[in-house]
Amino acid sequence: MNKKIAWVALIATLVAGAPLLFAADAKELFEKSCASCHGKDGKGETPAGKKLKAKDFTDAKGQAEMKDEQMIKAIKEGVKDGDKTKMKGFGDKLTDEEIKQLIAYIRSFKK
Repeated sequence: MNKKIAWVALIATLVAGAPLLFAADAKELFEKSCASCHGKDGKGETPAGKKLKAKDFTDAKGQAEMKDEQMIKAIKEGVKDGDKTKMKGFGDKLTDEEIKQLIAYIRSFKK
């Protein structure tokens, strides 16, 4: 009986900690792939972000206007302004699950 309780406790601990692991992975992914333009704080106030007019992810109104489907497409395919590439696509580098985690992390910037 003690082994069964120990297993249940272990599984419960792992499940409870899983969101924290995903959050850490998403933060690392954001900092590696997005922060050079969007900034570690999500405001888009980096030199590259200012030049490309990167979205401010802390703006609640801007966040409300961004639908998950649009974000998925932008992350996978990139963003263009006419013939100019504003953001390269990451569809060949990120899994669908990583993109979902990244979007959840971006949503956490909203004030």
